Amino acid sequence: MDLIALGIHEVFGNGVIWAVIIGALIGVTIGSIPGLEPAGVMAILLPLTFTMEPLFGVTLLLGVYGGAWYGGAIPAILMNTPGTPVAVLTTYDGYPMAKRGEGKKALSIAYTSSFFGGMVSVLSLVFFAPTLSQVATLFGSAEFAMLALLGMVFVVLAHNKYALEAAAMIGLGMFLGSVGIDRSFNTQVYTFDQSWLLAGVPLVPAVIGLFAMSQAYILISAKGGDSFKTKLEGSGRFEGFTVLLRNKVTAIRSALLGVVMGLLPGVGEFGSQFFSYTLAQKFSKNPDEFGKGAEAGIVASETSNNAVTASVLVPLLAFGIPADALMAMLLSVFMVHNYTPGPRLFTEHPEFISGLYVALFVMNIFIFIYLTFASRFIVNITRIRGRFIGALIFVLGFLGAYSQNYQFTDAFIALGFSVIGYIMKRNNIPAVPIILGLVLGPVFLNRMRQTLGVSNGEFSIFIERPIALTLLTVTVLSIIVFTYSKIREKRRAV
Repeated sequence: MDLIALGIHEVFGNGVIWAVIIGALIGVTIGSIPGLEPAGVMAILLPLTFTMEPLFGVTLLLGVYGGAWYGGAIPAILMNTPGTPVAVLTTYDGYPMAKRGEGKKALSIAYTSSFFGGMVSVLSLVFFAPTLSQVATLFGSAEFAMLALLGMVFVVLAHNKYALEAAAMIGLGMFLGSVGIDRSFNTQVYTFDQSWLLAGVPLVPAVIGLFAMSQAYILISAKGGDSFKTKLEGSGRFEGFTVLLRNKVTAIRSALLGVVMGLLPGVGEFGSQFFSYTLAQKFSKNPDEFGKGAEAGIVASETSNNAVTASVLVPLLAFGIPADALMAMLLSVFMVHNYTPGPRLFTEHPEFISGLYVALFVMNIFIFIYLTFASRFIVNITRIRGRFIGALIFVLGFLGAYSQNYQFTDAFIALGFSVIGYIMKRNNIPAVPIILGLVLGPVFLNRMRQTLGVSNGEFSIFIERPIALTLLTVTVLSIIVFTYSKIREKRRAV
């Protein structure tokens, strides 16, 4: 009760509630605009959060993150165009319902399912993060090296058809992460005698370029009328509760899948949504209705992707390992304020942890109430032209990259990454692995160096330590299973 009271005081007594509200409103707005991803907006806001109190900055970004997943259902259902990439499966059954004149009902189901998944996700964070942080006390350099390796492998395998491209991008990210001063030997690595590279490739400009400015190119280059007019028809604003109760088994199963998938680096919303939707159809009494307006389809899709939003924080808070690019942004906020994720964070900053829990609960409640009563106004956001939004994002991206260190080189780095990101988007090459390689690569290399230094260069240390051996075994087995499944797919195709 003391921790709850401490968290409530942090959120409502220190003004953090405004960060929750502002972030949630921005996130819902971003999710409602097709083609605009939350990663880009979070990247633009990232330099701004460095000047804020840690809890304020983190909750602002999490508000954008969570709100976007809620708002992405609006264009997915009313326009058959997902507002966020993870809302793709929502279009399968949401849009057919809207065409039948049941748009309000479909949105109510989406909001209620998202709320249920979000609350389950926060509860998982409350219970899992402190427990796993205690497990982290058993970790040494060998264990952290294997955990970083496992995270990078999972990121690659999660891209399935683009696994080779993802592996190449992880390698590129690791290479970029090695640029700068090597603290161990006090030598320059790949700086080419350029003073602006001595500190390495900065994370913030790279994120802004890859996710925000590259998306701006796509919006600016859109042809013809890129604004939409949508209608919100039908009744049933509050019918989502009834539908959720009718499909409670699907909702619970999807929420649990979302929580588990959120714990796995690189899997996240896409994996949870796919498995949840597939299982919902498999166990349905009327599987033929899926894709034609099945209520259970919306429940499975929206519950699973929102069940990831808080559980994805568990690896970050417990081990300091970001599960995706968005969590890598949050990690940079921790680093700026000298907050070290892990057991020490829970003991040294209990007010931060308690405030974070309460803020996430409040965020889900606020977004649900706001969307339930304001959807008829939010749909008008789709009338904003994409080119105008793209131009605004491009300017803000430049300002955000420059404002981090007030160096023009950072702005030019962001510009370079924006061109790379645009080319990658056009060729379906995943950009997330670059950021995770940039973050996890140095962790892996430094921990490997420390471990081999202790063992006098003997790799047997990874086998002699039980936790390191377990993580290494999981990594190897994951690669073997993935490779075997790909070989079977090719044989079937022949």
